[in-house]
Amino acid sequence: MSTTGATADPLAALGTLPGVAESVESVRKAVDRVYGHRVMRRRSSEVTSEAALRGARGSAALSGADWALEEVRRRTDFSGDDGARTVGAALRLTAEAGQLLSIWRQSPLRVLARLHLVAAATDDPRVGRPRQDGEPVDEPLVELPLPGASEVAGRLEGLAELIIAGGSAPALVTAAVVHGELLALRPFGSHNGLVARAAQRIVLVGSGLDPKAICSAEVGHAELGPAAYVAALDGYASGTPQGVAAWIAHCGKAVELGVRESTAVCEALQRGAA
Repeated sequence: MSTTGATADPLAALGTLPGVAESVESVRKAVDRVYGHRVMRRRSSEVTSEAALRGARGSAALSGADWALEEVRRRTDFSGDDGARTVGAALRLTAEAGQLLSIWRQSPLRVLARLHLVAAATDDPRVGRPRQDGEPVDEPLVELPLPGASEVAGRLEGLAELIIAGGSAPALVTAAVVHGELLALRPFGSHNGLVARAAQRIVLVGSGLDPKAICSAEVGHAELGPAAYVAALDGYASGTPQGVAAWIAHCGKAVELGVRESTAVCEALQRGAA
């Protein structure tokens, strides 16, 4: 994780990078608009449910299981091939994320462990703990150099300290950093992308930016595509101010696309065509 220099609030410092304030303001306005939709006053729970389904589909797509939305909606058995298991993991994580909001600010590492347990759904002793040196990592989309176990542990502790300390950083900045760090570190042997995107969701919801979980950034990330996702992540991992700012902006665009998707859901509900 990069900052613009020594500061008591390094996440807030990232908000001063060129273009970041504009991304934060654009996201805030987009979120305010969808929350002001008349459907949200009466049927917000339906929008939340639909956003959860679409977000899980988007996250699974980035992890290699690019299923049609109606297939995700229709299926009840996700124990078949790798694609089915990935979609099932994404659905479980989306459901679990909402149960972990109160724990996140006190014990983010505990939440990450829980997310990995939920995603992997096995009794492998490596599940739910950071990987050790020599243990393989299955995350084909991300080809960045793999940090060693000691670096992973140190950076996770540093990230947890920042989250627990709180601060004045905008929700978008914190969510993007959490997401980027987890993808760059790949702390678990599997499902790192799914866990990173679930953690981003927790930050956006728990911060109060998206309290009803209707602005699924996962939808936007999938729409922007894996190539753009990886390119933006490379910028974050470079640690340069420009690269970090570009990653935050990419995450902001993903949230805005998620807002657009939920706005369409609101419109469909209003027309009676949910």
